[in-house]
Amino acid sequence: MQDDRQRLDKWLWFARFARTRPLAVRLVDDGHVRIAGRRAGNPAQGLKIGDVLTIALPHATVVVRILAFAERRGPFATARLLYERLDGGGDDTTLAEGDSGD
Repeated sequence: MQDDRQRLDKWLWFARFARTRPLAVRLVDDGHVRIAGRRAGNPAQGLKIGDVLTIALPHATVVVRILAFAERRGPFATARLLYERLDGGGDDTTLAEGDSGD
């Protein structure tokens, strides 16, 4: 993958929208992720900075703009810097999947 792109499943995992990478793949495969309003059909699809994602999570539907990529999964505070909420949800820390100190 190019330096200016990152796989969708990796980004979802790094941004803490999924507890594990296989669960990130499942989110995409089950049709719960849209990129610019279109259903994402491939977990390996490349994302670029500025893409807008709609993610239907079990406890909320969020709309985010991608601001950055990560090299690895970090704490919620770091993951929160990867995106900007566009749905008016603000800094809702309940979105931190697996935010139990891992």
